[in-house]
Amino acid sequence: MPFPFQGSRMWYLYGFAMLAGLANAIQPGPNSTLAKSSTQPFFAGLVVVVVSGIVLLVAGLVTGRLSMPSYEQAAQVPWWAWCGGMLGAVMTLSQLFIAPKLGAAPFLGTLVTVGVLASIALDHYGLFGFEVHHASIWRVLGGVLMVAGVALVALF
Repeated sequence: MPFPFQGSRMWYLYGFAMLAGLANAIQPGPNSTLAKSSTQPFFAGLVVVVVSGIVLLVAGLVTGRLSMPSYEQAAQVPWWAWCGGMLGAVMTLSQLFIAPKLGAAPFLGTLVTVGVLASIALDHYGLFGFEVHHASIWRVLGGVLMVAGVALVALF
C-alpha cells in the first residue's frame, strides 16, 4: 500500500483538506451566532449561501477558471450531481439549529464520523462518482473507533 503523502504535490491536497476541516469546525459557531443574534435562522442561512456564492464567484474570476458549461455538457451531467446545493442547505441548517444545542465537539464529531462511515460505503460501492476503494477491515475498524471516540466526546 502506498504511503498517503506520496507524490510531489500530495502534501498540498492534505494541507487544503486540513484547512477545510478547520473551517468545518469553526463554521457552525459564526453561523449559529448570526442566527441567534438576528433571531432569524433562515436569514442567517441565506447570508451563508450568498457569501459562499460571492466567494466562489470572486475566486473563479481571479483564477480565470469560471465558465459556464455548454448545454450539451450540462445535459451529460447525472441528475444527482445537481443536488449538492440541497445537501449544502442541510449542512447549513444543521449548523444553525443543531450545533448550538449539542455543542461544538459532539456536533462536529458526529458530523465527521457519520461522514467517514458513509464515505467508506460510498468508496466501497463507487457511488456518486467516487472510484472504488474496498472497505477493508482496517477502514471499518477506523470507522468503529471513530464512533467510540464520538461517544466519549459526547458523554464526557
